[in-house]
Amino acid sequence: MRVGDTGEVLAACVVHAEIEVPGRVGRSAIDKRPVAGRVAVRALGLAGDHVCNTKDHGGVDQAVYAYADEDARRWGTELGRDLPAGWFGENLRVRGLPVSDAVIGARWSVGDTLLEVSAPRVPCASFQHWSGEQQWVKRFTLRSDTGAYLRVLREGTIAAGDRISVVHVPEHGVTVRDLFTGADPDLLAILLADEPTISDDVRMQVERHARRHGRAARAATHRHATASTDDIATGVQP
Repeated sequence: MRVGDTGEVLAACVVHAEIEVPGRVGRSAIDKRPVAGRVAVRALGLAGDHVCNTKDHGGVDQAVYAYADEDARRWGTELGRDLPAGWFGENLRVRGLPVSDAVIGARWSVGDTLLEVSAPRVPCASFQHWSGEQQWVKRFTLRSDTGAYLRVLREGTIAAGDRISVVHVPEHGVTVRDLFTGADPDLLAILLADEPTISDDVRMQVERHARRHGRAARAATHRHATASTDDIATGVQP
C-alpha cells in the first residue's frame, strides 16, 4: 500500500444487538449492521457503536475496525454463504485496499476524518461463537486476513460511498499481517525502533512473538546438541 492509493467505503456498521456468548465471555457487541447516512466518528469510534468487553477490545487504539470486501468474498466462497457488511464485526467494509497488508502507522483520509492504522484484529471466542463455523479462530488465524484496527486522528463523519485516500505510509513498511503472524523477528524489531505510534498492546504482541521465537531457537539448539551427542555415542562422525 502506497501514498495515493485509494479505496471506497462500502458500508459503515455499528452494533445491531448484543449477543450472549457461552462461557466466561458473557455478552458481545460483535453483531454489527450497516447504517444509512453519515455516521459521526469520535475518538472511541462510530456513534451508535460500543464494545462489551472493554478490557480486551475498544479504546482509542481500536476505535474503528476495517475489513476488506475482497477478503470477505473469498471467505464467503469458501464457506458457501453470504457474509454481509458487519459480519466480521467490522465498522467499515471497504473495497480496493489490501487492508490486512496496510502498514502500521499508515494514515487514511476517509470522508472528513483522518484514521491511522494501529493493529491487527486478533480473533476471539466471541468471533468463534458468532461464526458458527468449526475451528473458525484457527482458520482465520492461518489465513491471516485479519483486517485492521484504526485510531481516529481527526474526528468527523463517514458514510458508504466515501473515498479512502492513503495519505501517509511509514518508511519501515511493517504491515498488519507482519505484526499478526510475527514470522520475521527482524521486522518486529524494526517496528519497535521506527514506529512511534505503537500501543502497549502492540508492544505485548511483539514480546509474545519474541518469546515464541526464543523458545523455538532454544528447542532447535537442544535438538542439534542431542543429535551430536548421539552421533558421538554411536561413533558416527558429525
